[in-house]
Amino acid sequence: MGLLDKVERGIEKAVRGVFSTGSRAQVEPVEIASRLRREVDHKALTVSAGRTLAPNVFDVQLSEDDFKRAQEWGTPLAEELCDVVINHVRSQGYTLQGSVRISFRRDTELRAGDFEIISTTEKTQGSPAGAPARSNVPAAPSRQPVRLQPVLDIDGQRYSLNAPSIVLGRSSDADIHVEDTGVSRRHLEIRTADGVTSAVDMGSTNGSYVNGQKVSGSTELTDGSTITMGRTKIIFRLLPAGPGGRA
Repeated sequence: MGLLDKVERGIEKAVRGVFSTGSRAQVEPVEIASRLRREVDHKALTVSAGRTLAPNVFDVQLSEDDFKRAQEWGTPLAEELCDVVINHVRSQGYTLQGSVRISFRRDTELRAGDFEIISTTEKTQGSPAGAPARSNVPAAPSRQPVRLQPVLDIDGQRYSLNAPSIVLGRSSDADIHVEDTGVSRRHLEIRTADGVTSAVDMGSTNGSYVNGQKVSGSTELTDGSTITMGRTKIIFRLLPAGPGGRA
């Protein structure tokens, strides 16, 4: 059981303790985790169809008292908060430019129980220019972005491309069945090899198109590519793979 799970399990008891003893409010890890998710959503930037960049470097600014608690929690807390960010990025289909890194910093102007989060997007693992010292609180070890899994989004359904060859068409024997009278029985093949995914028209009656261009032979797909066959539009995406390689 992780530190956040332990805190969540005991939060009711902790809250009762605050009111019974008159202690000042304190920042809890679950509050930081929730704020990190909101920060990721707020700063996420859509750069193209199917591609949204999310921040990957976070400074958590704490009051004097809460900073001391963060020192006691240490690196294990920062590591778990990195996992919170990575899992949220994965669930929302965002893209990371680099490793997720979280650090704590003391801010003497903050009151106990208050905290701020400053986020940036960095391609490198270095600290942002002009970043303040971490005051003996170690940053979490770098967490590399997870492996990307190719998927197809079709009419609200998501299909992971877990085989080297996936056939789409109106036939019930197709790997992905597409109910569209403008689609041939075996219309399009999606091939994945050596990290490259391509669309191959299988001699369909109405043809296949990638980003408006008719597929002749094989067309390489990139994150956000739009495939059109008949009246059906399909979005090709590269998403962080979950456990077992599933997106």
